Amino acid sequence: MHYVVLRDDDTNATTPVECLEQLYRPFLDRGLPVNLAVIPDVRLDAARADGSKEEFLWPNRDQNPNPPDGTAAIASNPRLVSYLQENNGYGIVQHGYDHSLFEFDSDQPEDIRQRLARGMELLREAGFDRPRTFVAPYDRFSGVALKEAVRCFRVVSTGWFEMRRLPVAWWPRYALRKLRRRPHWRVGRTWLLSHPGCILSRHRPLGTMLEQLKRSVESRRLTVLVTHWWEYFHQQVPNKPFLEVLHATAEYLGSRSDIQVISFEQVARNGKL
Repeated sequence: MHYVVLRDDDTNATTPVECLEQLYRPFLDRGLPVNLAVIPDVRLDAARADGSKEEFLWPNRDQNPNPPDGTAAIASNPRLVSYLQENNGYGIVQHGYDHSLFEFDSDQPEDIRQRLARGMELLREAGFDRPRTFVAPYDRFSGVALKEAVRCFRVVSTGWFEMRRLPVAWWPRYALRKLRRRPHWRVGRTWLLSHPGCILSRHRPLGTMLEQLKRSVESRRLTVLVTHWWEYFHQQVPNKPFLEVLHATAEYLGSRSDIQVISFEQVARNGKL
């Protein structure tokens, strides 16, 4: 059996319900869980390393028009929160705190702890269950942040692991994982999951995307498929060919008896992978 976890990053208080519905209705109707990495209190001036504005920030009539301090907590968009709560195929994952640039690539433990705790608190205040999975913005962790995340969560999902960014006490386990060529490993009760890059991305060739995805899924016991909802809407206009690939992915995953799409919550409860 092959297992797939679908992870979509950057849902936030400015995310339109219509975008998520257009993307993921084919998955929800097939009973395929979708894990949304939700930014608890998104910065409304969030920018990339080159200074450009993050494309996951959208003008949104459903959001509180006067968010405090230049941020918008997820609860400030009650229509989005209600939509996510009414569709139980969505799993809510904590995605950083406010999506500051590389906010979890820090060696300050107290700052990391406050961001983790405040993010969890805001998700709970919005009415979601306490998150058990964590995703750092840009998949960027310091050793300090990774150690704190493992203390607080049962699953950490990221792109890769580097020895120099791990706590020294984890080095033997990491070396064993590398020796055995295992993409996923465990520290205490927490699963550390890596992924094979963002296959579902507008920066990859559409013509070969689905075949590449199939090869990745069928070559692994567990594959984390990462995508970003806003990439399907160039300048906030739907990219129909890209959407068709995503919906073909739903058809592929839902039609194969040897593939099971699972949630991060199911991973958290599983003793073995």
